[in-house]
This record gives sequence, structure tokens and C-alpha cells, in this order.
Amino acid sequence: MMRMLVSFCLVAAATAETFYVAPNGRDTWSGKFPAPNAAQTDGPLATFAAARDRLRGASGPHRVVARGGVYRLAEPLVLTSADAGISIEAYPGEQPVLSGGRVLAGWQQGPGKLWTVTLPEVREGRWYFRELFAGGRRAQRARTPNQGFFRIDGPSSQDHPFRLKFHPGEIRPEWAGQGVEVIALLAWADLRMPIVSVDQAAHAATLAGDPRPSNREVNARFYIENAPDALDAPGEWYLDRKTGVLSYWPLPGEDLSRLEMVAPALQQLVRLEMTHDVTFRGLTFRDTDWSVPHAGYADTQAAVDVPAAFEALLSHDCTVEQCMFHALGGYAIALRKGSKRDRVLASRIFDIGAGGVMVGETALPMQEIDRSENNEISDNDIHDLGRVFAPAVGIWVGQSSNNTLSHNHIHDLFYTAISVGWTWGYGPNACKGNRIEYNHLHHIGNAMLSDMGAIYTLGVQPGTVIRNNLIHDVESFTYGGWGIYPDEGSSEMLIENNVVYRTKSAGFHQHYGRDNIVRNNIFAFGREYQLMRTRAENHRSFVFERNIVYFDQGRLLGQNWQDAPWPGCTGDCHQFRFEGNLFFDVRGEPMDLPPNNFHSLVADPQFGNAENYDFTLRPGSPALRMGFRQIDLAGEHFPIQK
Repeated sequence: MMRMLVSFCLVAAATAETFYVAPNGRDTWSGKFPAPNAAQTDGPLATFAAARDRLRGASGPHRVVARGGVYRLAEPLVLTSADAGISIEAYPGEQPVLSGGRVLAGWQQGPGKLWTVTLPEVREGRWYFRELFAGGRRAQRARTPNQGFFRIDGPSSQDHPFRLKFHPGEIRPEWAGQGVEVIALLAWADLRMPIVSVDQAAHAATLAGDPRPSNREVNARFYIENAPDALDAPGEWYLDRKTGVLSYWPLPGEDLSRLEMVAPALQQLVRLEMTHDVTFRGLTFRDTDWSVPHAGYADTQAAVDVPAAFEALLSHDCTVEQCMFHALGGYAIALRKGSKRDRVLASRIFDIGAGGVMVGETALPMQEIDRSENNEISDNDIHDLGRVFAPAVGIWVGQSSNNTLSHNHIHDLFYTAISVGWTWGYGPNACKGNRIEYNHLHHIGNAMLSDMGAIYTLGVQPGTVIRNNLIHDVESFTYGGWGIYPDEGSSEMLIENNVVYRTKSAGFHQHYGRDNIVRNNIFAFGREYQLMRTRAENHRSFVFERNIVYFDQGRLLGQNWQDAPWPGCTGDCHQFRFEGNLFFDVRGEPMDLPPNNFHSLVADPQFGNAENYDFTLRPGSPALRMGFRQIDLAGEHFPIQK
């Protein structure tokens, strides 16, 4: 048996191959050398597609090693089952970039402060783009107002199509039918639609598409993009679809004769289709576009319909590691249906039009092959998201189970950091057993949208655990800036050992659900409330035990704390139960403690330095005497610092 194993290993090693690609390579060369030879007769390949094709169908693990530089893709790199086992990685010490963009040359100065270039492909209808990257910076498509927002006059429309009431002077009749877009922010969603007609007398604009029933808000904010006369500030640009003329107003100090201007030609860079054991390591992915249907776009939640630059479908045991994703129009990565044991590790995702990583689908899987499960998203830095689609999420998990989301640093986005589940209420749910742990989540929402949480859940999720997360600075526009937010039907989850502070609305809010356990957490410095509950139901919503609640403004409890036995219940029929908690209002004001509150204490927990958010408990703390366990936010157990 040992001789057979050794023989197998020798055969596998013998069949493994390495191909090199480089920006100065040629697809006619062998690809077996990392640099061209002196005679320029052999060397690396020029494209990833050529390296893939050389290896396609060969047995054994293979490597494609990429030299530093920019690789401008003419089409997405697609890997299938014939490419299983390939590793595509950076040459040591170098940074290869997969770009979906084209460099724009031939700029002319004028008229005025503008620089222009004519693009025949745009005029001829062969190319159109909605992003422009100036020296790597995402430039602003022509926008009005340049700062802030207009306000819809009164309630947002539920007419079909959407009819927007505006204030005088905000929308011009000549914009109708010219591709000028309205972007409206409506509670937790957005809407992006072209203007079809304008009734100037009624101050009403008819848009191209229909709103969703949830797209409601009074005096909602909106702005305009892609109007030619909105190009009125440095850093803005406008593309005339009819003439093909691109105009750009440089920022101070920018010189377009030297600045690299890149426009995306692709929305997707990599697609994995029914493959396995594929690895991407040390690569950068950038310069992709976004689009909307002809009738525009109305978001449901979390920008879930927006595609990703890197997508895996029905693929398993694939890895993205130590990669960088930025300057992208949509989501960065989507592990779609059938994703099993895929991993996104130690990567940086930033300056993204939508969100970071999506796992699973919105639809329930119909058969085993469609199930998405046992994936890992760990040790990533994910920030500055929602630059086009504000409701996008840092990590979104839909109908997917047994995933690990750990040690991620997610910050500076306009909606929820981590969202898990896609079943509203108590219906069928393929989302369970997920572990959300040791993440550092902060500066969530930034007062752009409403009804959000740093960690947000939906539906019945037995076995899901939310633990040892550090959460702070959650700020909504109006209502709903929560730390941990079990929303509709969130049930059978364990929420423990989290530290949550500086939230607008509350550190913890359960809309409705059943049989959740909330224990050994610290909820501190909520501005309006500390704890919230919305719906009274005929079952046990949650048990809240051995937690510390510490605050210096607002109130302890918000919304609905009604409690009554439900029909047929015998014994302990409380809809919620508080057991062995410590509450402290720094102001010393009288406190309305929750009902069904047993063995709890109102006392100073004696934190190390609460004003500086050091929540270590000093020896002799009454919380320790009550059985509270110290939460370690430093060292190997929690590597992401405050």
C-alpha cells in the first residue's frame, strides 16, 4: 500500500505544470519562462486565457504565475470543470492587475475648463459606460445638486410608473428622454430610473419604471445624474451617447496629458462555472462597470440584484486569498448557488459600487446541487462600499447554511455590514448554522439609509451563532440604526459575547422571532434606546441573560414591551425573560426596568475606562460576581483591534 501511495505522488508531481503570463509576453510563446529570452523568441504568455487553454483538460494541479502589471481583459476569464485544480497567483513580490477597463487617449483641452475626447464606439452604439476612473479615483458622473440632495415633495409615489413630485427648478423638461437619471433613497432601498416626461405645471416627473411596494418615504432625498448641464464642478464627467464625446472637468492639479483615464468595458472579470479546487492568490481586480435595465432599477434590499466582478456558480473548494478588489461598479465577489467550501481569505475590498461578498441566492435551493454551504469569509478588510448602490452590504448571505464569517474588518458603508438570511417570517428557510464571529464592524450607515443593523438577520436559523463581534458607530438617516438586529422571523439563534456601543437607535433590537438567546454581551452608549423590541407574539421571543447594559443618554427600553400569556400556554408563559443582567445609567436617573426581570442588578459594572471604550471589568466588578465572563477584544482571540 505504501509503495502505491509513493508512486501516485510521483506521478502527480510529474504532471503538474507551471505557466507564466506577463504584460510583455506573447500568446505564441511557450509560457514556460517568467521573462522573454534575449532573442525574443520565447518567454511568458500574454493572457490568462492562453494559459488556461494550454492547461485545459490536463490532469493534476497546475499553476499560472502572473508577473506584475496590468492585464486588460477583452472578456471575462471563464473557468469550467475542464480547469479544475488551477492556481492563478502573483509572481513573488509583484502585483498583477486584472482590469476590465480601457485607457482613454487623445484628450483635448477645452471648451473652458473641460477636457474632451471623442469615442466613435460610443457614437456607433458599440460601447457605453457609467464609470470613469481618473488616476485610479472614481470620478463623479455629472450630478446635481453637487452636494446634498433634493427632496421629493410629500410621500414617495406608488404610481405605476413612478411619478416624482419635485420642487420648482429641480428637474428640467429638456431632460426627459435623454438618459438623465433620478436616484432616490427610500428607507433601506434606492431607486435609479431615467426621466421619461416632465409636467412642469404640476412639478411632476414620470420615471421609466415601477416602484416596489416597500419604496416608501415622506420627503425622501433624491439627486440627478447624467444631465449634460449638471457637469458644473471639478471632478465631474459626462458622456454624450449621441456624439460619443466624453467631457471631464479636472480636479485642481490634474493634467490629462499625463493622467491615466480608464473607462470600463466589462462588468465582470472572472466567472467560475461548475469547477472545483481553483485558487486565486495575490491578484488585483479592478475597473468594472454597472448597468440598469431600460426601465431603471428599484431595489428590494441590500442591492441583491447587482452582479459581481468575480462570480462562482456551482463550484466548490475554490479559494480567493490575499487579493485586492477595488474600483468596481457592482459587488466584488458572489459565491452563487452550489457554492460549497469556497473561501475568501485575507483580501482587501474597497471603493466598490455595490457591496463586498455575496453567498448563496435569494431563492430556496430546489435540489442538493444548488445548495450553498460551508463557505468561509475570513480575515478580510472590506470598506468604502455602496458608491453607486447605497443599500449594498459588506457580507450578504442568502439561502445558505453553515458558513463562517470571521475576523473581518467591515467599515464605512451606507447600509448593513453583515446580513444573513432571506426569508421574512417563519416560512421555509435554507439559512441555518452560520457562524458570525470575531468581526470588527464600525461606521455603518453613515446617516445615508434607515432600518439597518451592523449585523442583520432574517428567518428561522437554528444553529446560527453571533458571537465575539465588536460593533460601534451605527448611524441611520431616520429610524433604525441598530447594532444587532434580528428582523422578521429571526429565530433559534445564539447571540453572545458581543460588544456593541455608540448606536443611534439601540444596541439590540428584535423585531420579531422566537427562542433566541442573548447572553453575556455588552450594550453601551445607545443614543435613543439601549434595547428595543417591536412585536408581541404568542411564544417566547428571547431570553436575555447575563448582559451588561450601560448608557449615559436616551432610555433603556424602546418600542413594545407588552407581555401576556398566550392561549394554551401553561407554566412560564412570558414572551421574553430577563435573567441576571446588570443595568447602569451613568446619569443616575430612575430607570424603567424591563418586565419579567429576574435576579438582575442596577449597579456600576466598573469598566476599565468606559469613556474611552475600554470595557474590561476591574476585579471586584459586580458583573463578575453575577457570572459575567470577560470578553477578550485583544490578542489572538480577537486580532482586529478597536
